[in-house]
Amino acid sequence: MGPTASGKTGFAFELARRFPLGLVSVDSAQVYRGLDIGSAKPNRETLARFPHALIDLRDPEETYSAAEFRDDALAAMAAISAGGRVPLLVGGTMLYFHALAHGLSVLPEAAPAVRERLVDEAKAVGWATLHARLATLDPAAAARIHPNDPQRIIRALEVIELTGRPLSAQQIGVAGRLPWRVLKLALVPRSRAVLHRRIGERFLGMVEAGFIDEVRRLHDRPGLTAAHPSMRAVGYRQAWAMLDGKLAAGEFVKRGIEATRQLAKRQLTWLRKEHDAIVIDPDEPGAGLRLQALVTRFLASSPR
Repeated sequence: MGPTASGKTGFAFELARRFPLGLVSVDSAQVYRGLDIGSAKPNRETLARFPHALIDLRDPEETYSAAEFRDDALAAMAAISAGGRVPLLVGGTMLYFHALAHGLSVLPEAAPAVRERLVDEAKAVGWATLHARLATLDPAAAARIHPNDPQRIIRALEVIELTGRPLSAQQIGVAGRLPWRVLKLALVPRSRAVLHRRIGERFLGMVEAGFIDEVRRLHDRPGLTAAHPSMRAVGYRQAWAMLDGKLAAGEFVKRGIEATRQLAKRQLTWLRKEHDAIVIDPDEPGAGLRLQALVTRFLASSPR
């Protein structure tokens, strides 16, 4: 686990070279086909060498929930185990990690990180836009909720994001603890300044690699709108606004970097609650060797 731009993927590849591991992506953007550059999805050559489960599962017009992730992750983990390997889950979508480890209640509890992001988005685009999104995703709930009722708008959108089902359906979520032994490894850079610099450099690198053209292809697709969950991903949301003429090119880059930093802040807030995680500074000398030692001991201990 770790914030964006903390080096998770590189360390995971190093571990996969040395141990019998099977990689499982824990990334809410990489589940969508066509969201490649902006989600930092491994390219085809890398995926051929290090296959990942749970990448390219959905079309960008479809939804994907934490509950669906849990089901898919458990199935992928069982398949990896049946093949004689050990699942290595890697990514930064902390809500997915939480759903996998703890399950989801029949009616999910409030998710502070989700709510904070929705509030931030409302500040940028207005509550009317979020209410319009709710009307698309759950017309029955939107009809009951006034456009000036932010608390109920947030709750309805939160439930959809957590479960993949509208609040009005009242059939929400799954339950159950993870039936696996777990070694939690959290990559947390000690220097926020270094992390912020990396975030900026990576975002600019994505732009140079053709990120805007990638979003333009999505933007030109009939039926796909800014209200779809896939297009609310960090970077994609700002690029879409630019293509709609709402942001200048320079402002798009500024907003994209700022949004990515806010994402990292939310990830770090969530990670502080993972009290049983072993925290490693990826920038410290020997961080990779320490990870290898921890995995060696874990694999040598009793089975799951």
